[in-house]
Amino acid sequence: MTNDEQFMRRALELAQAGVGLVSPNPAVGAVVVDSAGSEVGAGTHTYDGVKHAEVLALERAGPRVRGGTLYVNLEPCSHQGRTAPCVDAVIAAGIERVVCSMQDPNPQVGGQGFGRLRAAGIRVDVGPLEAEAKRLNEGFAKFIRHHTPLVTLKAAMTMDGKIAPPPAGSTVPKEVAAGGSTGGWITGEIARRYVHELRHEHDAIMAGVGTVIADDPLLTDRSGRQRRRPLLRVILDSWLRLPEASRLVKSAQGDVLVIYSQADDKRKQELEKLGLRVEKVAASHDEERPDPAEVMRHLAKYDITSVLIEGGATVNWTVLSSGVVDKLFLFYAPKILGEGSVPFVASAGSGHTHVVLSARQLRLHQFGEDFAVEGYLRDPYRD
Repeated sequence: MTNDEQFMRRALELAQAGVGLVSPNPAVGAVVVDSAGSEVGAGTHTYDGVKHAEVLALERAGPRVRGGTLYVNLEPCSHQGRTAPCVDAVIAAGIERVVCSMQDPNPQVGGQGFGRLRAAGIRVDVGPLEAEAKRLNEGFAKFIRHHTPLVTLKAAMTMDGKIAPPPAGSTVPKEVAAGGSTGGWITGEIARRYVHELRHEHDAIMAGVGTVIADDPLLTDRSGRQRRRPLLRVILDSWLRLPEASRLVKSAQGDVLVIYSQADDKRKQELEKLGLRVEKVAASHDEERPDPAEVMRHLAKYDITSVLIEGGATVNWTVLSSGVVDKLFLFYAPKILGEGSVPFVASAGSGHTHVVLSARQLRLHQFGEDFAVEGYLRDPYRD
C-alpha cells in the first residue's frame, strides 16, 4: 500500500464516521500529513459541527501544516455556504499538495475548488480510492444533481425468488408455511444485522401498508450508531388503512410519515391525533396509489437524500416499474419456499407492460450462509 492510499483510506474512515451525522451534507474526512510524512491533524465533518473536515484537520495540525499534504475524500468547497470556502483555508495554511478521491458531484461547483488550488500553486492529485469515495456519498450526489433522493430497493428472498411463505390458511406443508427452519425469517442473523447498517446509511425507510399489516415491523435503525436525524419511517397507504394498534404507530415520535392518495380528511385527522405525519401525494394517472416519482420529490422537500425501500411484492413492482429505483441490495438465503409463496415482485392488477431492467456495477457480499447482490439500475453520478 502506498502512502497516498494509506492516508486516503484514513480520510475515508474519518468520513465514514460522519454517516448518520452529516446529511444532507456529504460525508467528508480529512488528514494533514507534514513534510516529514507524519499525520499531524485529522477531521470529520458533521452537520451540527458546522466546520468542514479540511478546516478541522488544518486547525489541529497547527504550524506543522506548512509544506504538508492534505488528504480528503471530496473536493474542497470553493463557495460560500454555512462556512467560508475551504480552499481559502487550505491556501492560507501553506499546504503544498492536496490528494483527493473525487470531484464534487455538484454540477455548479465541481472542479472549481481544484482550479483555485492549482492557481495558487498547490499540486493537486485526484483519484485515489475513487470508487469507495463515490459509494460513500452517492446519496448526496443523486440529491445535489437531481433534487430527489437516491432510492435503494432492499429485499431478502430464497433461491427461488420468494420473499415470504404462503399466506396463512393456504394448503401447503406446515414447515413451508412457517418458513421452514428459519422461524419466519428468510435470512440468518448476520444478514439481518447488516440490514440495520443499511438503514443507518439512509435518511428514510419506506414500506407499504400491506407489510405493516402482515408483519407489524418497527422499521427502525437498530445499528447502535448515533444519528443526527431520526430515520424517517415512510408508509405508503393509499386509503389510510394503517392499524392503530401496530408497533409502528405506538412507537411514533414525529418520525412516521404516512403518504396517502385516496382517503378522506376524517381518517387523516384520526391518525394525526396519534402523532403521525399524514400527507397526501397525487396518484399515478392509472393507479389508486401515490405516484412513486411524486413521493420522492415530496421527500426531497424535507432534505431526504436517500431512501431504503423494504416493501412487499406489490410495492417492489410499483417502484421498479415506475423507474424511481437507483440501486438494488438483494439478499439470498440457501432455501426454497416453493409454490404459493410470495414472489419478489407482483403486479397489483392488469394492464401493466412487461419491464426489463439491467443492473450494473455488481458486487457480491457474503453473510454467513447467505449472500447479497448489490447493483445499480442508474449511476447517481452520471444518469
